[in-house]
Amino acid sequence: MGAETPDINRELIEQCIRGDRVAQYRLYKQYSTAMYNLCLRMVSDRSEAEDLLQESFVKMFRELPSFRGQSTVGAWLRRIVINQCLNHIRKRQLSFVALDDHELIDTPDEELTSYDITADDIHRAILRLPEGARVVCVLHLLEGYRHSDIAETLGISESTSKSQYRRAVSLLQDSLTKKVYEK
Repeated sequence: MGAETPDINRELIEQCIRGDRVAQYRLYKQYSTAMYNLCLRMVSDRSEAEDLLQESFVKMFRELPSFRGQSTVGAWLRRIVINQCLNHIRKRQLSFVALDDHELIDTPDEELTSYDITADDIHRAILRLPEGARVVCVLHLLEGYRHSDIAETLGISESTSKSQYRRAVSLLQDSLTKKVYEK
């Protein structure tokens, strides 16, 4: 491990590399909830998310000796999880719906700012998005990927990434607006 980024888990990581099962369980418990939620946002199926989470941790523990410490172990694990999810999605041949710009309605962001919408409402709305739009939305909005990186990663054009993102935002706004008016 390099000294570039200090990791508060350095000793725990070293114990894991030595095969300490208790340390591995502690590292798993520390990150499993957040990584499961990421998996679930990416694939929207609980059993697939659980499988991907386990595969991600197996891969992390297998590759932990090569962890150089250039980021935190949490950031490194997040990258593994995203890659596992994307590989899984690619195997299912993710499809993107072609959209014309005129199909999208721009709704000002302030329309949803003062309503009683919970994090669970948002999470459920994200899970209901069509797969292509959901994946782009999660990568761009929640994980901070640039559209050029999403396009390269998913093998789509940058304009497709942008249109899928706009579609996702529009669908989320519609879904959450309906939720507000149901109250």
